Amino acid sequence: MKINTKIRYGLRTMIELCCQENKNGILQKDIAKNQQLSEKYLDPIISALKTKGLIINVAGKKSGYILNKPKNQITLLDIFNSFENGPEIVPCMNKHNICDRSENCTAKGCWTELNDIIANYMKNTTLEDLSKKDSNFEKLIEIK
Repeated sequence: MKINTKIRYGLRTMIELCCQENKNGILQKDIAKNQQLSEKYLDPIISALKTKGLIINVAGKKSGYILNKPKNQITLLDIFNSFENGPEIVPCMNKHNICDRSENCTAKGCWTELNDIIANYMKNTTLEDLSKKDSNFEKLIEIK
């Protein structure tokens, strides 16, 4: 399983917003600058996070972004699902991609169990949990 850049940058964007204490939010250009991302590449990432209801504009277009829910209610799975439909460590985990061997596959149980472990970790890990585990959160807050 490989986590694509949109998911990785989506998480970085959410972490940036999680650390933001400004009620006016943070502008997309500032997120891009702080995270060393292209504003253009950040456009679909912001759009996906907004579509899933994870972030909002404080005062409509051209305003800053804030989290739409408390950081203890936003999970890694929520962020992941903004870009993909659940983790799939192998293609046959997709319900729509059933291979010819799915009924006789001796490895399917292993992949299913591993996939469930990853999905449960993502479902049970919040932005708040990450902020408690990572000292970089404190450094990011000090910089602002």
